[in-house]
Amino acid sequence: MIYGYARVSTNGQVKGNSFEEQEELLKSNGATIVLKESFTGTKLDRPIFDDLIHKLKPNDTLIVTKLDRFARNSPDACNLIRSLVDHSITVNILNMGVANNTAMGKLMITILSGFAEFERDMIVERTQAGKAIARTKSGFKEGRPKEYTVEQINHALELLNTHSYSEVERMTKISKSTLTREKRKQKAAR
Repeated sequence: MIYGYARVSTNGQVKGNSFEEQEELLKSNGATIVLKESFTGTKLDRPIFDDLIHKLKPNDTLIVTKLDRFARNSPDACNLIRSLVDHSITVNILNMGVANNTAMGKLMITILSGFAEFERDMIVERTQAGKAIARTKSGFKEGRPKEYTVEQINHALELLNTHSYSEVERMTKISKSTLTREKRKQKAAR
């Protein structure tokens, strides 16, 4: 069986990515069944796509117009393509080529793997560069921001002088564990 998969993120998808254009390309390249889905590409768990992946059998072919219709990033695409090819399913990405168990198909997967690794390395480099720039700015603190201000914590700790932990938790929405941790920190600082 030759399946085509068309995906749009929005109904007003830009030229070249509309359902109609994708379906026409998929059919003209041999797809006998075209499944369409309007769903974000940032998630690999897409209902119609998941059903299609489970339908595929050895010697079937899956055609997509572009890699970004298939997966949002190279690592996800590479892992999925490798898994399909390992199950004797051919993946034809029209703007890239065919991935299968032939020498050329394996070369395409190897090249895609290289791009996936490159993409991961670039993300790490950009993240490190961003952190280095952020560290030079005054007031920078590593890690996630504190949920409560110093004033909120101090107010809650003062309330503990006349109220129970449960009462203070209800009044301030600050958990008992946070209050006990902060109380210990203040005692240790004295």
